[in-house]
Amino acid sequence: MTPAEIRDEILDILEDISPDEDLDDLKDEVAFREQLELDSMDFLDIVMELRKRHRVQIPEEEYGELASMASTVAYLEPKMRDIVKT
Repeated sequence: MTPAEIRDEILDILEDISPDEDLDDLKDEVAFREQLELDSMDFLDIVMELRKRHRVQIPEEEYGELASMASTVAYLEPKMRDIVKT
């Protein structure tokens, strides 16, 4: 997957987790928690969705890499490089 495809996938997951949030103005460099009303369970849901959809394993000690859209895409790019978007 390309960085743009990964970003779209994260947006899709965020829409599923938090359907009432407006994601149109999401800033890639700003932490999700500063922009969205996400709690620790929501972050766990993101991790679980990535595992379920793409078999991407994210160790708990690396959850901090998912703080913002930019850091999430940068972290996931090498892990999802060989995944073909269907």
